[in-house]
Amino acid sequence: MGFWVTTLIFVLAGVVACLSALLCCNRGSSTNLFHLTLLITATICCWMMWAIVYLAQMRPLIVPVLSEE
Repeated sequence: MGFWVTTLIFVLAGVVACLSALLCCNRGSSTNLFHLTLLITATICCWMMWAIVYLAQMRPLIVPVLSEE
């Protein structure tokens, strides 16, 4: 899968998580805002970790040296 397809999957997962939190844990406006903030932050952090690892594999800092055995 490409970079943009997986990014779209993370966006959709974040939207589904936010909607399910609104439907399942509806306890007031401040609590809902706190839950949504946590879910959005978690989604962005997971996406950033995936993106950094994905992009780091394109141009590694240390080029592996193959042994001629």
